[in-house]
Order: sequence, then C-alpha cells, then structure tokens
Amino acid sequence: MTQTTNTVTPPVWASDLEGLMDAYRQAGGDPETIRQAKVATLVISANKVLIAHEIEGIHFEAEELPQGVRARITVEPGVTIERLVHLCFGMLPAEGRQEIISNYDIGAGAKVAFLAHCTFPNAINLQHVMDANIHVGKGATMKYTESHYHGQTGGIEVLPTTQVTVDEGGRFITTFSLTHGRVGRMEIDYDVNVAANGVADLTTKAYGYEDDEVHVREAVHLNGEEARGVTKTRVAVKDRARSEVNTTAEGNAPGSVGHMDCTEIVRDQAQARNVPIVIVRDDRARVTHEAAIGTVNKKELETLMSRGLDEDDAVDVIIRGMLN
Repeated sequence: MTQTTNTVTPPVWASDLEGLMDAYRQAGGDPETIRQAKVATLVISANKVLIAHEIEGIHFEAEELPQGVRARITVEPGVTIERLVHLCFGMLPAEGRQEIISNYDIGAGAKVAFLAHCTFPNAINLQHVMDANIHVGKGATMKYTESHYHGQTGGIEVLPTTQVTVDEGGRFITTFSLTHGRVGRMEIDYDVNVAANGVADLTTKAYGYEDDEVHVREAVHLNGEEARGVTKTRVAVKDRARSEVNTTAEGNAPGSVGHMDCTEIVRDQAQARNVPIVIVRDDRARVTHEAAIGTVNKKELETLMSRGLDEDDAVDVIIRGMLN
C-alpha cells in the first residue's frame, strides 16, 4: 500500500517577506521585533501588503495599487501606544517604481512613536516616491524615526514629500537618516504648519559619496501663538557628491519661535550649498538661523591620526560622530 504525504506550499509572498526581512536587518531593523503580537506592524514590499498587524488603539487601512500602496494609519483620540509602531517599506528587485501614498491621523491627546525602515538593497534603476499627509490632533504627540538603506550602487531615486498639520498643543518630532550605503539621488520635501502652542522638530541626516545627490527642503510655518519649530540638518558629502539644503522658517504669530541649524561637511571634489529663508510677520515672533559648511575640524583630525588612524578613516569617524 502506497502512503501519500500532503505537502503545504508556502504562499507566494513568503519569499518576498523573507527577503525583505533580510533587507530590513541591513537597514538597522530587528525582524524579530515586528513579529511580536503586542507590536503594531505594517510591512509593504513593492505593491504588496505583507503584514498589517493592528493592536488596540491603532488601525491600518491599505489598498494595493499597480505600482505601490495607499495606506491610512489612524490612532484613536486619547490613546497612548506604549510600544514603537514598526513600518517597513521596500523593494527587492533591482529595477522598478514604488509609490506609497500615506495618511496619518493622530487623534486629539494621543501619543505614538513610529520606527520606519525603507530598504532597497538591490537598486540599480529604481524609483521610490512617497506622498504623505500627517495630521497631529490637539494635544497629541507623534514621533517618527525613519532610516533608509539603498544598497551600494547608487541606482535609486528617492522622492518623499510630506505635508504636516500640527493642531493646538500638538507635537511632531521626526528624524530621517540615510548614513549607510549609497544615497543615489534623494529629494526630501517637508512642509509643516504649526498651530498655537504646537511644536515641530525636524532632523535630517545624510552621508553622500561618489556621485550621490542630496536635496533637502524643509519649511516650517509657525502660525499660532507660542508655536515652536526647529530644523536640524547634518549632511556630509565626499568624492563628487552634491548636497543642497533649503530651509524656511516663518514666525507668523505672537510669541512664535523658530530656529534652523545646518551643518554640512565637504571633502574632495564634493559640493555643499545651504539656502536659509527667514520670514517674520509679527513683531513678537523670533526666527534664527545658524549654518556651518566646510571640512572637518583640524584638531579632531590630528588627534585621531595621532592614535593610528589614516586620514580617510579619521575623517569617516568624525563624520559618523556628527551624524550619530
């Protein structure tokens, strides 16, 4: 008598998930974390939603599109999400286009922190487009930390655009980091409107080399009384890389205070540019700006070289210290 054995065929997306988790690890993430039942998680590969795991107080709605995904993330009013919400967006193919259209609605009085990893480890001719709209409700707090990994070829174009509205007493704090692997061509565009007693805090860090291009545009509109806003940009470029940072801060109401802080390090034949715009529309508002563009600190360089590092390694240590 012949005994037959039934085999279970893995779903078609299983290999995508395994590959994306490997790439997620390269981007600095811990795949085990996003598999925990108490952690809200959204994982998107190309135009496929691989994981959409909700917990109490946070909801995901995702629609697969021909070249990407439309997602809505909602946090209920008054809810505090105790653990980091993990997001992963990426593509494994070397070529293609991914469009992520996202809406975040953080209810009044809610508190939530997101950790997002965007990973494209094999990019040769690839484009990633992100169109995000964020609403932080009255008295709510949203923290958003985003880390990118684009592989080693530089064959990628990354175009994220984000519109943010911070209601009265709300807080929006974000950090963008692309400091490992190639940048390719990147254009970040943030536009933030802040109501009375609200806070916007934006940090951008990038390290470009070879023929990478880093473009950062950030505009913070302090529209309400006692609104606060700060942009902090840290960019390093070497070889033939280029960077341009355009920041705008508007003090449009009594007691509003804004500050722009930009540091760019330049090596070899690289080029860096900073264009700050300060606009004040109320005599009780205050907006300030500081910028430093140039090479690494000579004393720091000599100290590291005296400890046995060659110049290139010493420069890299200084740059990574600034970025970290």
